[in-house]
Order: sequence, then C-alpha cells, then structure tokens
Amino acid sequence: MGAAVARRFGREGFAVALLSRSGAGDLAGELTAEGITARGFAADVRDRTRLASALADAAAALGPIEVLQYSPIPAREFLRPLLETTHDDLAAAVEFSLHGPVAAVQQVLPGMRDLGRGTVVLVNGGSAARPNPAVAGTSVAFAAESAYARMLHEVVGPDGVYVGQLIVPRAIREDDPVTNGPAIAEHVWSLHRSREGFRHFHTPLPDA
Repeated sequence: MGAAVARRFGREGFAVALLSRSGAGDLAGELTAEGITARGFAADVRDRTRLASALADAAAALGPIEVLQYSPIPAREFLRPLLETTHDDLAAAVEFSLHGPVAAVQQVLPGMRDLGRGTVVLVNGGSAARPNPAVAGTSVAFAAESAYARMLHEVVGPDGVYVGQLIVPRAIREDDPVTNGPAIAEHVWSLHRSREGFRHFHTPLPDA
C-alpha cells in the first residue's frame, strides 16, 4: 500500500520520502527509474527521536512536507486476544499507534502551517472503529490514535491542514480489486483532494 501511495502521489508531481526501518532504498530506486523523485530514510516509528529526525532530513532533501501518510503494519503482539494481551503489549501498541503519529505530526505541522496547506492521512484497520477482543492491542491503540486525530482535524483545519482517517476493514490483498494497494492509494489521493470529513471507510465495516 505504501508503495502504491508513493506512486499515486508521485504521478501528480510530488517528491516522495519513504520511511522504513530499512531505509526503503530499493523502492526509492524503483520509483526514481519510473521518473518519480524519491528518497528513502531510515526510521522506526517506536523511536520518536529518530522518526522526527528522518522527517526533518526528508524536508531538508526534498522540500517542506505537504502530505503525511501514517500506516505502519502492527506487530504481532498487538494482535493477540484480550486475555492474552499483557500490559507491555498495550504499552508497545500505544507507543506504535499514538506516540509515533504524534511525533510525526509535531515534526511536519509547522511546515504545513507555514505553507498554509497540508494533509495528514492515518490508515487503520477495522478495530479502530469497532474494538475487537481478538486483536486487543490495536483496538486500544487505534482508539487513542483516532481520538488524537479527530481532535487534530478540528484544531488545525482553520490553518489549511486537513486531517483524515481511512479505515480499511478487510485485508489488503493484491489479488482483490477493491482492497489492493493501488485502490487504497486512489482513496488516499481522493481524501487529499476533497478534504471532506474525518473518518472514511474504504469498504463497509462488516456486521458484528
């Protein structure tokens, strides 16, 4: 999905900064070969200092960050059943899904305000909208992330910065015409363009 979003925005003329623990050098090379300006930067969303530093490096190399998409893949310990989820599991999940986006937003928001425009899109699974005891960590952490993002949506909107949440209830699969990476990337692009509302569903949330 991240690669698809990079390509979608790159086709529109955006320079693309790719953040991953490995530095995303291979993907940056692929995008560059396709005519997209792209650079990879090493960061771990659970290391707030390094994450902020990587975003600062990206802005220095490519220009002010106008769009931030936050969608790291949750670790397995965040996807355990409720009664098997420990305090440490929950603390790590909150670090991943709340502290990480807060650090990222605090790094990029001043630049967006200076530009007078910006977009922040947080992509979450279905447990962000409906707590699921089978995946307790993400249910708790996504709830915190959602609350933070909804408040941010209201507070920074007057500054020209749009904050939205895209919930993808179904698994992302390249053989699914609805939930493949490019289809989700198109939805992210449409949110950036329309700038309407806070919470959006890529597909309807299944009945409980």
